[in-house]
Amino acid sequence: MDSFEVLVGSILRNQGYWVEESLKVELTKPEKVEIARATSPRWELDVVAYKAGLNELMVIECKSFLDSRGVTAASVIGETDNTQYKLFREPKLREVVFRRLEKQLIERGSIAPNPKITLCLATGRIATSKDRGRLHEHFVSQGWKLFDEEWVRKSLDQISEGSYQNSVASVVAKIFLISAEPQPRVS
Repeated sequence: MDSFEVLVGSILRNQGYWVEESLKVELTKPEKVEIARATSPRWELDVVAYKAGLNELMVIECKSFLDSRGVTAASVIGETDNTQYKLFREPKLREVVFRRLEKQLIERGSIAPNPKITLCLATGRIATSKDRGRLHEHFVSQGWKLFDEEWVRKSLDQISEGSYQNSVASVVAKIFLISAEPQPRVS
C-alpha cells in the first residue's frame, strides 16, 4: 500500500468519509472482454471514499510524485502515450469499472443504491502552473475532482487545529504544525 494513499484516505476519513484503500474490483469475464482486457486481474482502485449523507462515492487515483516533475495535463488528458491514467483516459473502462464497483459495494452493504460516483486525482505535485490550470479546467468540464498539494496542505492545516487523533493525517499535521513553529534556541 502506498503511503500517499494512506494519507489521502486519512484526510478523507477526517472529513467524514468511509474510506478503503487498494480496493479490488471483481470484474466478470464478460466485463473484462468489454474493456478489451480479457486476461486482466482484478482492477485495483487506490482509494474509494463514501459519504452516506450525500450518497457520494469518490474513486481517487493517487500520484504523489513528490520527488519528480509532477503530474502533467497532457498525460492525464491523453495527449501523450502515458498509460498511468487509464480511468481518466478510457471512458468505456471507467463505465465498466464504476458499474461493477457500485454493484460490488451495494451487495456487501457498504453503500446505498444509485450513488453519485466521482473520479478524482490526488497528487502531491503538479508539474507547472500551466498544467495546473489545464487540469483544473479539464476536471471541471468532466465533473471530476482534483486534490492537489494545496488541498493536502489545507486539509492537514485544518486537521492540525483539532485535537490529536491516532490517524496518519493527524500525526503528519501535528508534526507539520510543530516543525513550522519557530523553535527556541538552546545555548
